[in-house]
Amino acid sequence: MTSFDALIIGGGVAGMQCALVLGSAKNKPFAKSKKMGIIMHQKASHLQNALFNNVLGISPKTLGKDILLDGKLQLSRLYPEVLQIEHEKVLEIITNKENYTIVTTKSRYLATTLVIALNYSKPFTIKGLENFLVPHKRANPTKDRIELKNRNYKIRKNLYCCGTIAGIRSQFAIAAGSGASVATDILTEWNNHVPTKIHDKIGTH
Repeated sequence: MTSFDALIIGGGVAGMQCALVLGSAKNKPFAKSKKMGIIMHQKASHLQNALFNNVLGISPKTLGKDILLDGKLQLSRLYPEVLQIEHEKVLEIITNKENYTIVTTKSRYLATTLVIALNYSKPFTIKGLENFLVPHKRANPTKDRIELKNRNYKIRKNLYCCGTIAGIRSQFAIAAGSGASVATDILTEWNNHVPTKIHDKIGTH
């Protein structure tokens, strides 16, 4: 069974942004030995039908489906250390004493830290998280959306959520920010609880 120090479930904007920030720490002493992964295939992303004109840094009329494809390429080219798991759907999450077992349609994985980065649509079919499901507080009530109970994206020890399933609004910049926030929380844990963020600068590697 493959084991991860951090595993992300969901390959939308929040999940991929979380993976990019985790991957960018690959040369830091506290992250060099860490194994990271992201299960890309899950519920259909709302990005598929999106058109972006109001996101800083993204060219107007950019299509959401192109961001999904480009994001995968960016992650694989810059941070191949983050394993991308394709064509598997998560069926169940089992909480163990020190880690989590993730059961998919094809395999099983162990993760010390787990991030749920799915969208807020029903039904939520992953077994093991039923006790954390509540109505979404920021969505239009007529949409009948859901979120996972959390405090600052943390559900319980070493279990995080980001994106709309964390209770945020469905806005690209907000979802991306939540993924980055969770990644820096994980990096802070790995870095002996020293507040940690990763910035690239011109002229440095």
